[in-house]
Amino acid sequence: MQAMRRNWKGLAAAAAMTVAAHAAMAAVPLPALNANPAEVSVSGLSAGGFMAVQLHVAYSATFKRGAGIVAGGPYYCAEGSVLNATGRCMTHSTSIPVSTLVSTTNSWAASGAIDPVSNLTGSKVYLFSGTADNTVKQAVMDDLKTYYQSFVPTANTVYKNNLGAGHAMVTDDYGGACSTTASPYINNCGFDLAGEILTHLYGPLNPRNNGTLGGTFTEFNQSEFITGHGAAATGWIYVPQACTTVSCRVHLVLHGCKQNYTDVGDQYVKKTGYNRWADTNNIVLVYPQTSTAATNSCWDWWGYDNANYAKKSGPQMAAMKAMVDRVTSSGGGSSLPAPTGVGTSGATASSMVIGWAGVSGATGYNVYRGGSKVNAAPVAGTNYTDTGLAASTTYSWTVAALDASNAQGAMSTAATGTTTSGGTGGTCYTASNYAHTLAGRAYALWGLTYAYGSAQAMGLWNIYVTTTLKQTGPNYYVIGTC
Repeated sequence: MQAMRRNWKGLAAAAAMTVAAHAAMAAVPLPALNANPAEVSVSGLSAGGFMAVQLHVAYSATFKRGAGIVAGGPYYCAEGSVLNATGRCMTHSTSIPVSTLVSTTNSWAASGAIDPVSNLTGSKVYLFSGTADNTVKQAVMDDLKTYYQSFVPTANTVYKNNLGAGHAMVTDDYGGACSTTASPYINNCGFDLAGEILTHLYGPLNPRNNGTLGGTFTEFNQSEFITGHGAAATGWIYVPQACTTVSCRVHLVLHGCKQNYTDVGDQYVKKTGYNRWADTNNIVLVYPQTSTAATNSCWDWWGYDNANYAKKSGPQMAAMKAMVDRVTSSGGGSSLPAPTGVGTSGATASSMVIGWAGVSGATGYNVYRGGSKVNAAPVAGTNYTDTGLAASTTYSWTVAALDASNAQGAMSTAATGTTTSGGTGGTCYTASNYAHTLAGRAYALWGLTYAYGSAQAMGLWNIYVTTTLKQTGPNYYVIGTC
């Protein structure tokens, strides 16, 4: 039996690699459509709902129209702890410190880690929670409503919480029984949730297209924006026919856990109801995808991938911001390819050196941190020292080449790096991964161990694997020596 399991896992892994390879070959670059940057919004279910809140709050200057949240929770609800994520943020086993989360939001906005909260006052929020949802309890969504009251006018918020839906995206004509919670987590409740979300965010819409759609589904190369970090090699975009010639709106759609393309095929991309509204209302839909390497195929809303998961510098966050930037760009840039070999080195408490391989024909380069350009003038060489950073913090950088006309070429894949603590020495602890979790220096998730603060992977959670952790700040540990 054990041999059969190993054989099955090997076949499954080989099949997954074959599918991934095919997807990478079939994918095309995400198109530059000159879409309207003032008409961008986001929505998501479950982990996608938490991620939608993160994007809406951290990149409020980008997601100006607002957010639709289905079974999500307050911004930074988990505070970097998987125990908080599975406890208070889902079952509401303990209270969620909403006032603390509001204070954190204001503090991060003041420091520039996220956009100014003043942007949120002009946006809209649609909240949905099913009465039969026992995965993310309604009390969590109640706290999300309370959180948003600190930033979004009450008149701009809708909260639908009286439908007997389970933990799922709700439609009026597709999916399982309304009250169920089961794959593919799409339920037929006789309620057009996608239409309600888009109508609230954008105002009165034209009737939806219930027939054959006139636009185009395209599998795009997501690796342009992010590699690893729980992200798939490809994502999906739906472009209405009119959006090839006119400037359209943009809506980012985020699936929940166990709902990516590998898990449920095209059901979330094509059966949740968004496309038929987009088709008649000039809305481009972008469907980013996690990979099965992500924990439960979830988006990172508690820090399983990166300690800065909720900030603009979070790898998944920065990647989706870059996707929106691509779709809203005119495509009139340079044909220069993306720089390769982008990496980080020379970390200090307040700076990082970013280096890359030179691009033939380039006269200079632009460097972006978390989607924002950091160099005042074009960089002449193939490295740049980014300064003014916070200690013990992980950031993400991308680089683009410039031609003789100062037009920018394709963006590189992201490289991440963590600044040092700023102090000397530090306290080191060498122990088994199991002992580290008991001492509160690390946490376990799905049989693996991760350092608190840095979220660095330490290997299997057991008494046999020994790791040295260095404490570089309050409740912040990195793998290393003193």
